[in-house]
Amino acid sequence: MPTFDELLTRARALVRASSTRAVLGIAGSPGSGKSTLAEHLVRALNGEGEPWAVQVPMDGFHLADAELDRLGRRDRKGAPDTFDAAGYAALLRRLREDTGDVVYAPGFERVLEQPLAGAIPVPPAARLVVTEGNYLLLDSGAWSRVRAALDEVWFCELPEAERVRRLVARHEEFGKGHEEAVAWVRGTDQRNADLVATTRGRADLVVPVVSLALPDTSVIARG
Repeated sequence: MPTFDELLTRARALVRASSTRAVLGIAGSPGSGKSTLAEHLVRALNGEGEPWAVQVPMDGFHLADAELDRLGRRDRKGAPDTFDAAGYAALLRRLREDTGDVVYAPGFERVLEQPLAGAIPVPPAARLVVTEGNYLLLDSGAWSRVRAALDEVWFCELPEAERVRRLVARHEEFGKGHEEAVAWVRGTDQRNADLVATTRGRADLVVPVVSLALPDTSVIARG
């Protein structure tokens, strides 16, 4: 059961072992604490001197609601086919190429529930990219290209009751009523969580998030 300090050491080692920029993936089911862990890692690493780590979320590759409406997929937003998986994989490859240019990655605006193009600059000085999302270990379709672009993938786990509590709280925070939030968590989110759980065995490391005793920022963070 790794400590947070041990995770920091492991993240630093990825950079030392790579001749180019390293990319660390953090996977897990919705609400498992991926974004919270990624944010704390990047903050701690950058607190050691000049900033050299950047967080790039998979959520920036959500398809826009207008496109989901066109495709008839709005009612299951968050499923694997509601993302631009090929675009995400292409960005990760570009980040690994480390050409010396600033790379702009998309972010995700939680209040609007929409991706934001060019929201996250990754400067040449960034030697570690931490990217988090549900489907980093999925081996179907364009998602299979994602794992090949990552140096390591860690899988976040959280007790189920706490994971569900965080998800419901997040949906309520960003506009859903309680009953609507619970229905979404038990339906769409749970189907996605069940799929993500099948990818656990492909991870390089399983991280029990509760054991890290990180502050619960899950309503603000997306993991």
